[in-house]
Amino acid sequence: MPRVRLRGASTLPYPRIPVTYVGQSANQPDAAVRRSGTTRASLRDVVGAYVGLTKPRVIELLLLTTVPVMFFAARGVPELGLVAATVIGGTLSSGSASALNCVYDRDIDEQMRRTRRRALPRHVVTPVAATVFGVVLGVLATVVLWTWVNPLSAMLALAAEAFYLVVYTVLLKRRTTQNIVWGGLAGCFPALIGWTAVTGELAWAPVVLFLVVFFWTPPHTWALALRYREDYANVDVPMLPVVARAEVVGRQIVLYSWAMVATSLLLWPVADTGWVYPAAAVVLGAVFLVEAHRMWGRTKGTEDLTLIQPMRLFHSSNLYLSLLFVAVALDPLLTR
Repeated sequence: MPRVRLRGASTLPYPRIPVTYVGQSANQPDAAVRRSGTTRASLRDVVGAYVGLTKPRVIELLLLTTVPVMFFAARGVPELGLVAATVIGGTLSSGSASALNCVYDRDIDEQMRRTRRRALPRHVVTPVAATVFGVVLGVLATVVLWTWVNPLSAMLALAAEAFYLVVYTVLLKRRTTQNIVWGGLAGCFPALIGWTAVTGELAWAPVVLFLVVFFWTPPHTWALALRYREDYANVDVPMLPVVARAEVVGRQIVLYSWAMVATSLLLWPVADTGWVYPAAAVVLGAVFLVEAHRMWGRTKGTEDLTLIQPMRLFHSSNLYLSLLFVAVALDPLLTR
C-alpha cells in the first residue's frame, strides 16, 4: 500500500495556521519536553506515566459501550460479578492496545503538540518497559476474560486488540485517509463483548450497536482531527482533514452521521425494544444531525477553525454516544 507524503505547504488544501496552546507561545516547547532527560522522574510521575499509557479516556468510552449492552442482553441487571470481570478484562485489554500503540507511534507523538506530554515522548518510560507493560496487560486481559467471563468474549477482545495494533496503527494510520474508517472497527468490538459476556453467543442486536459505533467513529474523529490538522500534517499522517478542505470533511461527517442515526433506529425492530430506546435514539439523533449540518454549513467558503468550531461537534459526539448507550441500558429496566 503506497504511503501518502504530506510534507510541504504546497501539498495542503489550506493555508498553514499555527496552533498555540493556552500559556504557551507557538515557538515555545512544552515544559515536560524541555525537562525530559534532564530530571529524575518521581515515583508518582512514573505511576502516572504508566496509567497514561493506557489512555484512560479511551477506556472510559469503550466501557461505556460494554456495560449498557450487558444490561440490554440480560434484559435487566446482569450478575455483578460478571460485570466486574468484564470491566476488568476490558480495561486491561484496552490498556494493552493503547500502550503498544504508544510504543509504535512514539516518533510522531514526540512531534505533535497534542501528544508530546505522553510518557514516551517525555522519556519517563522506556519503549522496552512500555512494550512489556502492554504485553503483560494483554495476557492478563485474556486470562481474566477466558476464566471469569467466557472464551468467546476473550477471543473478541484479542481480535479487537490485534485489529487496532496491526490494521489501524501499522497498516492504515500513516498511509490512507480511510485510516479511522476501517481502523475504527476495533472500537466497535465492546458492543459484541458485552453481549457475549452475558449470552455466550452473538446475535443481530449487538451487530446493530457495533455498526452504530462504526458510523459514529468518523464524525467523532474527523472533528478532532480538523482541530489538530496541523499536528497530523507535520508528521505525515493523512487524516482526511489534512488532505481535504474543511467543506469536504463537513460533507463526509454529515453522510456518516445520517448513516449512524439510521442504523441506531434499527435496534428497535431487531431487538424488540421498549419505548425508551427508540425515543432516545430519535431525539439524540435529531440533535446530532442538526449539529453536524451546522458545522458543515460553517465550513463553506472558509478554513478558519475559529469559525468552523469542530470541537463543538466532537463534544456533541461524545454526549450522543454516552446518552444513547445509557438508553440501551435503561430500556429493559423501565419497559420490561
